[in-house]
Amino acid sequence: MRTILMSLAATIAITSGATADDLSAVVHKSKIDVLGQPSFDAQKLATLERDAAVAIAAQKGLWYEVRLATGETGYVRVNDVRISQGASESGGANLDALTSGKAGVGRVTETAGVRGIDESDLKSASFNQAQLDAMVANRADAAAAASHAGERHWEATTIAFANEAKPGKGSGKSAKASTTSGGETASMAKSLLGSFSSGLSSALGTAEKVAPKSEAEQAAEELALGPQIAGRVLGARPLWNDAEAQKRVNLIGRWVASQTSRPELPWTFGIIDTPEINAFAAPGGYVLVTRGLYEILSSDAEVAAVLGHEISHCVQRDHYNVIRKQEMTTVGKDLAMGEVQAGTDTAAGNYARQYVEKHGAAIMLSSLDRGAEYQADNAAGIYVARAGMNPLAFYAVLQKMAALGSQAAGLAQLYKTHPALDDRMDRIDQRGYGDLKAYTKRE
Repeated sequence: MRTILMSLAATIAITSGATADDLSAVVHKSKIDVLGQPSFDAQKLATLERDAAVAIAAQKGLWYEVRLATGETGYVRVNDVRISQGASESGGANLDALTSGKAGVGRVTETAGVRGIDESDLKSASFNQAQLDAMVANRADAAAAASHAGERHWEATTIAFANEAKPGKGSGKSAKASTTSGGETASMAKSLLGSFSSGLSSALGTAEKVAPKSEAEQAAEELALGPQIAGRVLGARPLWNDAEAQKRVNLIGRWVASQTSRPELPWTFGIIDTPEINAFAAPGGYVLVTRGLYEILSSDAEVAAVLGHEISHCVQRDHYNVIRKQEMTTVGKDLAMGEVQAGTDTAAGNYARQYVEKHGAAIMLSSLDRGAEYQADNAAGIYVARAGMNPLAFYAVLQKMAALGSQAAGLAQLYKTHPALDDRMDRIDQRGYGDLKAYTKRE
């Protein structure tokens, strides 16, 4: 327990500059220069080779302050070194507050003091309409987000993204689908029914293969599922009672989402009141970040990076696609064919309600394909750069989480659903920044 407390203290030191033991790390490139100031044109103090041990005293922007053997302090970039992971932590550990301060500027009030949200919570939680209404009320429109970005001199940047999903016309404007042919209507009925009736599922199987769902039909289901699932998550944990923080994530999130291929979705962001370190992306543009994660983020760019990862899941329809696969392979409630109004808001709404009645919001703790997680990591960097910030911010977030240790209580659910943090950073290092390199010098 004492080891983990020291590890967390060190993590806080790199995010807030609080007095604590230095954090150990090793050089992760063939060689790096240690500079006298957190600036690319500062005097070079030393050159360190790969695997050289360094002691990190604090994080300043996207620089780490390191202590040299000579007693001098210098600066390296956050991806020049790899922070040593904290020691393993026994289950049920309770980490108390080690420091305090304004949330969202790299200081934590509590990290992993209670059990986080688990699958049973998300499956059994009741839909909380009041909390969902409050989350929706915090939405920022595109104009407000753009104004906020302008005040901070974030300039939208055009950057190509070959693997970004580009849904067709009508993907987020309306839940109504156009009139379809007989074969496509049969296919849609099967997709909306899922497997609520095993007989119908079998009978419509051939039609599904011949005429897959239209873009409008998929969009309708996304838009219906998003609030239903988000409302269940909020039934498990309510919004954090910090109006400024809620406003901040909506302004930053909406600005980042505006730089994607799906800016027209009803993007809605919220911070839920739980100390674990995680985030959730429900279909159709609903993103929830835990208080524990928000509180270790020390800059707007780091907030944007976390939101960018989740935004990618919405853009790529990652969780929606998992839901579709589930409904095609399981048996649910009986539903008469005559009750389905194919191609309407009612059909999509019924589908969404039936789904969450059966599964709750447990989809949010389903493991996605590792490729989807790595793509979301890649997208986070691209979206942050498009939004006028530095893509290295996402790397800094991964470093902070890794420093807490592979068995940290606050990261338990994240480790169940995501690749190991070291693997994710390795992927970023192997891929490099390519066309984003110029933007890694932004401060």
